[in-house]
Amino acid sequence: MATESSTLSVFEGKEIRKIWHNNEWYFSVIDVIGALTDSPNSRNYWNMLKVRELEHGVELYTNCVQLKLTAEDGKLRETDCANTEALFRIIQSIPSKKAEPFKLWLAKVGYDRIKEIENPELAQDRVKQYYELKGYPKDWIEKRLRGIAIRQELTDEWKNRAVDENKEFAILTNEISKATFGKTVEEYKQFKSLNKPNQNLRDHMTDLELIFNMLGEKSTTEIAKTRDAQGFVENKSAAQRGGQIASNARNELEQETGKPIVSQSNFLNLNKKKEIETKAKPTKP
Repeated sequence: MATESSTLSVFEGKEIRKIWHNNEWYFSVIDVIGALTDSPNSRNYWNMLKVRELEHGVELYTNCVQLKLTAEDGKLRETDCANTEALFRIIQSIPSKKAEPFKLWLAKVGYDRIKEIENPELAQDRVKQYYELKGYPKDWIEKRLRGIAIRQELTDEWKNRAVDENKEFAILTNEISKATFGKTVEEYKQFKSLNKPNQNLRDHMTDLELIFNMLGEKSTTEIAKTRDAQGFVENKSAAQRGGQIASNARNELEQETGKPIVSQSNFLNLNKKKEIETKAKPTKP
């Protein structure tokens, strides 16, 4: 069975999609090729590589499987994936000076997953490092990690309360967002100028937006438990009420400070800013 928990890793600034399948990591082959080569089209490179190696009697795709990963349009689409052993064989066919460092990185990712199963706190540490590498402030990261835990608790409740994960999770999330902030997730993303489907709204929230988002989702979880909400309709009512509680608190703070919580601020230029700051640091004599 394949699950999409912890679906991204980063190798030298390149995001590699991965999925836990049959008790091991499977990685997107085209993402790996994108990380190892300068090809403008990783998919074409992969297709040509398969043909070239086949002419030499090597079937690179034999040990690949088609698994659903989140594509650039935000939808789940089947793509060629390979486990660590199969990727090692594919990497051997790619002339790249990054091959050896990537092999070491790949082995570490697999080992880290085993350790994370034994100790879930390590998974949180890895996510923290991911955000640190992207240049997020430490205080913000702590809130984001707490938000991830609260979100996981909420979705676990929905799963246990007969809510359809594929169809209804997004609808209920929108209900919380509309009640809390007056915007659906998509409207909020547009407000923040997030134009790419794979950009996560929560990764571009301010501290206060994260706090009120957490309040809406945590309130929804507690209401669903208290009411023993079952099915979509009852959980929709809980989501609307949970979001309204967060909205009431947000309105009170806005009235007290005279400042809006809903902000157009985003973190789109974090990496660029980090590069500028790094270059600006004086070198040691």
